Amino acid sequence: MYSNPYFIRTYANELQDTLANLPWSAINDVVRTVFDAWTERKTVFVMGNGGSAATALHMAADLSKNTAVPGFPRLRAVSFNDNMALFSALGNDTAYDQVFREQVLTYVDSGDVVIAISASGNSPNVLNAVTAARDLGATTIGFSGYYGGKLAGMVDIPVVVPNHSIEQIEDVHMILEHMVTASVRQAVHQAVKRAV
Repeated sequence: MYSNPYFIRTYANELQDTLANLPWSAINDVVRTVFDAWTERKTVFVMGNGGSAATALHMAADLSKNTAVPGFPRLRAVSFNDNMALFSALGNDTAYDQVFREQVLTYVDSGDVVIAISASGNSPNVLNAVTAARDLGATTIGFSGYYGGKLAGMVDIPVVVPNHSIEQIEDVHMILEHMVTASVRQAVHQAVKRAV
């Protein structure tokens, strides 16, 4: 069995360096925006391809479940990757670069929040959806890596992971998902305490 302890340790060290250099102000803006969506009874929509699709599903589940307080309104969070029948129909009947845009046109209202996850920041289906979301008056958030790609320049809140390894970018996107969920949960609980 082949093992390279040096590579594994280097990977971990690079991940630590990346975490130390995250754009904290932008991350705080994401938390505030998602919390405001809860306050204003808006919906948070999340999307991505491949590993980013898995993160989108995870984020929607966590935001929906882990921020809930019995007796108070719930945060509505939905992943555009959830409905594979619709997703595959759109891909088959229109084009793959339209699978998220078409869902934005169906579900997103002004004031909603759309979170786009793309490691490269250049996924055409994600970019098309962001353009549609902005046209509808949604607040747009982008999680990307490398230099941010086109996504970073077209969203309201860009969160660019300063790294050039696809695996590490996806690692950090998952950490960001948990950071945002935990922070929003704390803010919701504080708001509930003030209300009772």
